[in-house]
Amino acid sequence: MDNLIDSLWHKYQGTQFLLTQRLSNDIPFAIVTAHNPLGSVLAPCQNRLLDRRLQRKIEQYNSPYRSLIGAAPDLSHMEKSWAVFIDKQQALELGREFKQHAIYYVNQGLLSLVACGDAPDDEVMIGDFTTRTQLVNELPDLHE
Repeated sequence: MDNLIDSLWHKYQGTQFLLTQRLSNDIPFAIVTAHNPLGSVLAPCQNRLLDRRLQRKIEQYNSPYRSLIGAAPDLSHMEKSWAVFIDKQQALELGREFKQHAIYYVNQGLLSLVACGDAPDDEVMIGDFTTRTQLVNELPDLHE
């Protein structure tokens, strides 16, 4: 199991983000997904159900949020995600509730990967968030 987490942890650090609009660097925000809990690959319909549950949960925060896609650099793997303007502790609780290994957190434009449970590190600073983003006209449909 440790090798799987190590491998995923490394992959998470290369994630790119597809957005339909830029996000402000003035307010910290989290990036959370409900897709593929604990690294298991689910069917698209299962991921959509989890995503709807996550969106309903996010709406309870009464904070701004936006949909986006977290993707492998070559776009071979993509997961629907949410940028949510909540604090890091709330984001970690969301990540744990939806059985994620990690969440991303952006503070003053700097992206970090934050472990929700067992991982090689508690938090890894990845760098400038904007270098990991690509603006698109619309988010792709995910039919994994």
